[in-house]
Amino acid sequence: MTGAQPAVKTAAPGNAQDAARRTVPHVTIRGLSKRFSDATIYDNFDFDIPRGKLMSVFGPNGCGKSTLINMIAGLVAADSGEILFDGEPLNDIKFGYVFQNYREAMFPWLRAFDNIAYPLKVMGVPKAERIVRVEKIVANLNVKIDLRLYPYQMSGGQQQLISIMRALVVDPEILFLDEPFSALDYEMTLFMREQLQRVFVETGTTTVLVSHDLEEAVYLSDRILLLSRHPARAVEFVHYDAARPRTDQTLSEAGFISTKAHCLEVFQREVRKT
Repeated sequence: MTGAQPAVKTAAPGNAQDAARRTVPHVTIRGLSKRFSDATIYDNFDFDIPRGKLMSVFGPNGCGKSTLINMIAGLVAADSGEILFDGEPLNDIKFGYVFQNYREAMFPWLRAFDNIAYPLKVMGVPKAERIVRVEKIVANLNVKIDLRLYPYQMSGGQQQLISIMRALVVDPEILFLDEPFSALDYEMTLFMREQLQRVFVETGTTTVLVSHDLEEAVYLSDRILLLSRHPARAVEFVHYDAARPRTDQTLSEAGFISTKAHCLEVFQREVRKT
């Protein structure tokens, strides 16, 4: 928006600030470098993650997809460079993280309800408020799981859904998902893709998904970041703006087919490079 637009001239200062905030990248990555043993994974890597989009990260095996989101989330230290959220360091940013291995991510000694509420407890949120917030997210997602169950009493899909709600219960400013469906069977994967879409539509949370499945990456995302072999660089940032909710019919639409084909072409070109 520009100053020539009446809405900006007449808006309250707070509203104008909010509008301006929505136009800037949520995450700014500059000069990021990371090396493991004898491999340079990132070398002076620059990238911007847009606000309010569901973005997937896709690329050759071992290119550093998970490493990227782990560095952004502060779980792995970068060797150099900076990562800023709205121009500020990570310190006070609330984020949610859903791990690939849901079995290891769940606390086996806690019931489902307490697994979801755990980050709120760590944050010092009073018990009464923890109960309200967990009940709210369960109701919003229309989850049909007995929250009195322990992880061993739940299916893999139920455990991963609990993990997603645990990541969301803190009202994160950004949600990271590291191949969250790779350990699930196909039926449960389809269900979880539907649930993730519901979460995204209802919350508008900036979401970054690492996926090894190109069809899934395109199907779920507004933006697809295609990485090269390491040291990884952003080969292309593909836009896919199909309406939501996306369904089985989406997979046969021309826009989906052409976007997937283009991403596959870029991927194969990068894989062939030595």
